[in-house]
Amino acid sequence: MEDKNDTKIRGYLPSPNTDVDSPDYPSDYREETAAEIAAPVPIARPAFQERSKSGEGTGAREGTGMGWAALVLSILSLFVMPILFGAAGIVLGFVARRRGAESLGAWAIGIGAISIIVGIFILPFF
Repeated sequence: MEDKNDTKIRGYLPSPNTDVDSPDYPSDYREETAAEIAAPVPIARPAFQERSKSGEGTGAREGTGMGWAALVLSILSLFVMPILFGAAGIVLGFVARRRGAESLGAWAIGIGAISIIVGIFILPFF
């Protein structure tokens, strides 16, 4: 026969049955239920062309503003601070190409690279 104090102490002690699926005491149930409740996540994302066809993106319109900003920075780098503005134009050009503005991004990358090359190798001699 168990004493009330004995059951109270038993609630604080770890279970002697740690490797068995059925616990000795009701307080031994420690389950994580987040895996059952969480929404399934797709393993692979569709390619950009598939997303734009499905209506998620609008194609070249998404990155057009960023493409123009990259082109303006790259052209500005030809006249003022070629390394800073040229690098910013190149980075924004890559982002614009990724978002769909292929030609604007390519022009920004090209002009920014030319500006940096001219700024580093040719302008110091003048």
